[in-house]
Amino acid sequence: MIDRREVVLKNSLIEIERLSVVVDEFCQSHCAPTDLAFKFNLALDEIITNIVDYAFDDDAEHEIHVILCCTDGCIQAEVIDEGRSYNPLAAADPDVTLSIEDRPIGGLGVYFVRQMMDRVDYRRDGNRNCLRFARRIDPADESPEHGDPAPGEGMRD
Repeated sequence: MIDRREVVLKNSLIEIERLSVVVDEFCQSHCAPTDLAFKFNLALDEIITNIVDYAFDDDAEHEIHVILCCTDGCIQAEVIDEGRSYNPLAAADPDVTLSIEDRPIGGLGVYFVRQMMDRVDYRRDGNRNCLRFARRIDPADESPEHGDPAPGEGMRD
């Protein structure tokens, strides 16, 4: 059975907070570790920010569709916008060995998405950019820094 949820956002950075709540609830409903929800939220934050900042040639309101689905133990997100054609996967990975002072601005967001996800795909469908990424639900992904404290950790008297 495929569980599918669609969220329609306006091209505004404030919408990321609303999306984050939906992602957390969706991941929780599929017993995904909190670290997986964190990774999806970080990836979506990076992608949505890029769309809001660079995809549209005007200041008009535009829609960004985010579709979450879970099937066969895998959570997938697809982000669809009608901005200018741009394949973020065509850009070269940044040289992360350079110091911050020597590294050009930009490019890290998509790099992080590629590193965090099992699969990332892009296609242009008519006048729409469609970026899809997925990761298997693995309980080993749970990380104490983003989830509940590990046994023996937490508040002390």
